[in-house]
Amino acid sequence: MSEPADLVVVGAGPAGMAAAVTALAGGLRVALVDSGTAVGGQYWRHPPEHARTAVPTEDLHHGLRRYRALCAALSAGRADGRLDLRLEHHAWSAVREDDGFAVHAVDRRAAPQETAVVLRAPRLLVATGAYDRQLPFPGWDLPGVLTIGGLQALLKGGGVAAGSRVALGGTGPFLLPVAAGLAARGVEVVTVCEAAHPGAWLRHPGPLLRNPGKWAEGAGYAATLARHRVRVRPRTAIVAAEGRERVTSVRIASLAPDGSPRPGTERRVEADAVGVGWGFAPQLDLLVPLGCSLTDSADGNAVVAVDGGQRTTVPGVYAAGETCGIGGAALAVHEGRLAARSVLADSRATPVPAGGRGAAPLSAVARQRAFARAMALAHPIPPAWSSWLTDTTVVCRCEEVTAGAIRAARADGAHDHRQVKQLTRAGMGWCQGRMCGPAVHCLTARGRAYEPAERLVATPVTLGALADLDEAPPASADHGETDKECS
Repeated sequence: MSEPADLVVVGAGPAGMAAAVTALAGGLRVALVDSGTAVGGQYWRHPPEHARTAVPTEDLHHGLRRYRALCAALSAGRADGRLDLRLEHHAWSAVREDDGFAVHAVDRRAAPQETAVVLRAPRLLVATGAYDRQLPFPGWDLPGVLTIGGLQALLKGGGVAAGSRVALGGTGPFLLPVAAGLAARGVEVVTVCEAAHPGAWLRHPGPLLRNPGKWAEGAGYAATLARHRVRVRPRTAIVAAEGRERVTSVRIASLAPDGSPRPGTERRVEADAVGVGWGFAPQLDLLVPLGCSLTDSADGNAVVAVDGGQRTTVPGVYAAGETCGIGGAALAVHEGRLAARSVLADSRATPVPAGGRGAAPLSAVARQRAFARAMALAHPIPPAWSSWLTDTTVVCRCEEVTAGAIRAARADGAHDHRQVKQLTRAGMGWCQGRMCGPAVHCLTARGRAYEPAERLVATPVTLGALADLDEAPPASADHGETDKECS
């Protein structure tokens, strides 16, 4: 792209792809940045191009027609010189400048060498997605215990199953596609422990009825699990993992309404791999330092506050997808389109027509956001989950901080995860609290939404790349990338 960008989009998952395509259709010049080797994010993750024939994964995906249409539009934007696609670029900071915003990133295509890059535009759209939210339990740090998202990433990215006997646990509909994908590949899914009860959906029937595609999708997964004789155990949880060199079994227990294990219900199940997930936490690292206001969501997370057009409280900054609340890929696509339409309107570019199909994203966002809220209410984190923990259970794996140490810090007056961090170092390790932050918060500040700490550096970056900031190449630099990332 020979001219400066009108918009920088950070994140090339469903929301970022849809936003970039809509902005391009409105005549804007767009820079699209993502840390992955291909567009699509975690939802449309694929094996490397050379392995796609040998490792078929299309049955693990939904919306591939939409994905390919977005890819085609991105390729057209690159061909006419209006899209600057930066893959394997990790955005570590976004700052306001006099005439707009600067996104600082590191180019890691030649890893371990890193090159500093700065992308500038008058408007910024953040669609950085989310990551697995975890609750610790005894043995969760054993090799072979993964997040549920990690299990699916292995399947989608390489057709790899983490084990031959897999136990799944946590809460939420995401358990079902992972279980179905594993079972379809010959893995023995020994148990699926769902902490919630299906009857919870009866309290919120409206959003389910207004989104028939959701329950039809769920019925398909249920049929796959029934065909492979995979048992889903409602109101049950994995309360411990056991093993020495690696996990060899899990202990599961039936849960009381508050989430505490029912006495006498605990049983042992052999497994060589475990996947656990308690929903997701939005990736807000670029938005918080910019001063974007946050708001509480029904699932206990703080999310970025946006208006009806996906504008944040900072003029010129927009957000779409899971940063605004966990809701799935279809919602993310609609939010990306809606955010880009707001960019077009605010930049006084040629607007996308407001009538006809152009009004669809707004109504779709409202309908699917209502479903997301109902899903969060039907699949909450069990209030008494901390009763599973012993004082020796590691909560912060990076710094090896135990539940006992966190409980002691709370007894000494710490009332949130930031104060616990100061007293125990929980959250000071390599992951910067992404794995343990929600759990530490739940252990110390129940009833309040989890707000991540402000980080001026969103991802690890080398001193060499920081030293090269003054020589960072301009956004118009030719990257010479091919179109293989959209194949």
